[in-house]
Amino acid sequence: MTSDLDRQVLAGLQLYRRGKVRDIYDLGDLLLIVSSNRISAFDVVLPSVIPGKGAILTRLSVFWFGRLNDVIPNHFVSSERASFPPSLSGLSADTSKCSMIVKKADRIDVECVVRGYLAGSAWRDYISTGTISGEPLPSGMRAGDILPAPLFTPAVKHDRGHDVTISRGDLAARIGVKLAGSLEAVSLSLYDEASRHARECGIIVADTKFEFGLVDGGLTLIDEALTPDSSRFWLQHDYQPGGEQPGLDKQFVRDWLEQSGWNKQPPAPSLPPDVVTRTAQRYQEAYDRLTGSSLITIKGGESGSDERRRVQRFTE
Repeated sequence: MTSDLDRQVLAGLQLYRRGKVRDIYDLGDLLLIVSSNRISAFDVVLPSVIPGKGAILTRLSVFWFGRLNDVIPNHFVSSERASFPPSLSGLSADTSKCSMIVKKADRIDVECVVRGYLAGSAWRDYISTGTISGEPLPSGMRAGDILPAPLFTPAVKHDRGHDVTISRGDLAARIGVKLAGSLEAVSLSLYDEASRHARECGIIVADTKFEFGLVDGGLTLIDEALTPDSSRFWLQHDYQPGGEQPGLDKQFVRDWLEQSGWNKQPPAPSLPPDVVTRTAQRYQEAYDRLTGSSLITIKGGESGSDERRRVQRFTE
């Protein structure tokens, strides 16, 4: 639970950007990213929160930044409370677990999505057009089938509202052929390396998205990396193409919302307690499997009342 002192410390910082899940503060040449327990679906922040989620997003991203650093540099500097600047000395241990210091980057406003399997919006695209983002696929594929090769399907990024999928040609026209080619090549390399590790942990990375920026002119991986928020994680031993796959991500929340009759416009309904608990368990299992260690998070992060006050800013 965020303490009064935590709130005082964060209130004394300059807010750089507030996203659906993360609050980012300006530290001069660096940024402080605090991942909250908020959860969004269909680009709407829900009034419910997932206990421990912020710590898992932070710690799992830190794990992947270390593992994938040979593929491309990333913006991570530190997540250790002892190395935080004096202005953050008052942060509690719980909030520190949700926080990391990163380099400032000139963000490239593109979601770099890589899909290895036919699921989600890609499946809906395929059954209506036979393609994914304009890329033709073999006929007769089923939901959950592995793709002939991983596909790069970029989207125009929006902090509020829906991201819009675009073709690779559209991306090149927007940001230039060279940079578009670099984003595609690096995204596919990251997906390949991460998928290999995840398979060894019993997890299929069906799809994921990356964000990039420029640090001192160099292409850099930023934001989060390969978390249950940004990825579709399936359990390998339960995988059976032809329908929905058991997963360790927020698809469980999306499924409940789809069945609730909600029209996907704010305000979103509150999640039942059992959906909150089972979602938290899925996030925890993803972390434990992928990192090989356990992070006890159920008591960490912000309280429901604190989070709900912040959620109102997105739904008003």
